[in-house]
Amino acid sequence: MEYRQLGRSGLKVSLHALGTMNFAGTGMFEMAGSVALKEAARLVDIALDHGVNLLDTSNAYSTGRSEEAVGEILKGRPDQVLVGSKVRFSMGKGANEQGLSRFHIIHECEASLRRLKRDRIDIYFLHEWDGITPVEETMEALDTLVKHGKVRYIACSNFSGWHIMKCLMAAERHNLQRFVCQQIHYTIEAREAEYELVPIALDQGVAVQVWSPIAGGLLSGKFRRSSPPPEISRHTAGWGEPPIRDEERLYRIIDALVTVADARGVSAAQVALAWLAARPGVANIIVGARNEAQLRDNLAAASLSLSAEERRLLDEVSQLPLIYPYWHQMSTAGNRLGPADLALHAPYLATRKPRM
Repeated sequence: MEYRQLGRSGLKVSLHALGTMNFAGTGMFEMAGSVALKEAARLVDIALDHGVNLLDTSNAYSTGRSEEAVGEILKGRPDQVLVGSKVRFSMGKGANEQGLSRFHIIHECEASLRRLKRDRIDIYFLHEWDGITPVEETMEALDTLVKHGKVRYIACSNFSGWHIMKCLMAAERHNLQRFVCQQIHYTIEAREAEYELVPIALDQGVAVQVWSPIAGGLLSGKFRRSSPPPEISRHTAGWGEPPIRDEERLYRIIDALVTVADARGVSAAQVALAWLAARPGVANIIVGARNEAQLRDNLAAASLSLSAEERRLLDEVSQLPLIYPYWHQMSTAGNRLGPADLALHAPYLATRKPRM
């Protein structure tokens, strides 16, 4: 297993983390699967045996049941196993039981610690943006948790580029803890993060941690034009994430993944994960599984390295069009773009000369 530095911190995380959203899944989260405690413990054993050093959970997953399962499974294990959890979504019907206020963040962190049976959360994520609470209040609350030893590192998830930059500005202005990473949806099919979030990762040291890297199984090779979808799938159950706006493009990408996978004797899921692992700014990829076979297959991708020709095939079939202002930057500022800009622009510039 490869270990990568997490943003501008000294923390090393395994290339793959184990996602636990489906541990003890209930309600809407049962669509993603519901892994009983005994089987969940077995999945954790397998992940740790493969060198995984980070488990990812959230207070929102089945209203805390995932955290409870993680706490029970990790009881008595070495404290070198890192745990990431999150705060933002509703945990009750009260007016202050959601959002990123100081009240909600501190209350929910303490509740998560009780469920996890730990004295600290290693990486604490803001699970989603809150446009009502001032960012200064949110960042100060996180800083307080770090100073009190309840949280070691802070991060965000599902933020827009300007959201991240606003939080970083507040942290710098008031000498507060800053984000070390951003947990985002990023796949070979969903490359929108390359417009803003990946350049921010490189420029600001807010590393990328990827959730749902094979799009909930859509990129596993099991969804094909010529065959019906698998009977057991969060998509057939109505999960709805991620949205697929161009089904024909999705199948072209799946065809390319399968072509590479068949030639290498691996699964399409492994190819999708290996493609992600080589993308700029990516520090960590969260893999989840309903069973042992899925997990072992996903973890095997850590040792798969794609050739330049294979990457070129996958890049070309999945490349998104440049939206404004990026098409204008490419045509008029191509000779003045920095490394973070080139994370997006490089492949486009390779086929088109700048005008100025």
